[in-house]
Order: sequence, then structure tokens, then C-alpha cells
Amino acid sequence: MTHSVTSILSQIRSFQTQASQPLASPLGEMPRTNAIPTGAPGTIGAPAPASFSDTLRGALSGVNEAQAKSGALARDFELGVPGADLAKVMVASQQSQIAFRATVEVRNRLVQAYQDVMNMPL
Repeated sequence: MTHSVTSILSQIRSFQTQASQPLASPLGEMPRTNAIPTGAPGTIGAPAPASFSDTLRGALSGVNEAQAKSGALARDFELGVPGADLAKVMVASQQSQIAFRATVEVRNRLVQAYQDVMNMPL
């Protein structure tokens, strides 16, 4: 769960870095060819990278699982179920809170990136 949120944040940072870098060469200096690359990019037999939507869906399900676990532990502690101690409840609560905050931050950055793209002059 934390890995997926970290992965999304690193992807956003890499996109921001790529967007801020100037192009390597002007368009007029690019070689012109009629060749169309065939086959999948990358090495043959390499697993396909996960799509952004799959990564985001996985992160959201991880946050949902953390919140459900935190709620279940808190409920068990309130009911006096043996094995549900306060330390576990507090740790699970903090983990779900951090995961939710990271998810909100990712959403805010995605919305900001979308607004930046939509406000670009044509």
C-alpha cells in the first residue's frame, strides 16, 4: 500500500522533471525517416509495466484496506476483544491516516497538473 503511494508520487515527480526540461534539439534538426518501429518497446520478454490507472487503483484499495483494518481493530478494542491492545489500534490508525493524507496529496497534485495542462495556451 505504502509502496503504491510512493510509486505514484515518484511518477508525478518524474513527470514534473521531464516537463521542466527543455527539448534536446529543435524540431528542424530531427532526422526524418519513414521507418515505423515494430514490436513492443523495451526488451523482449519483459513484463509490461503497470498502467497508471492500475497503480492508482491499487493504491486506493490499499488505503481502503488500511482504513478497514484500523476500524476493525478500534471496534475490537472498544468491545474488549482479547488480543486487541491499544498499541495495535493506534499504529493501525496512524498508518491509515498517513495513507489517506498521501492519497489526498496525490489527488491534489493530479488536479493541479490537469489545471496546468488545461490553462496552457495553444
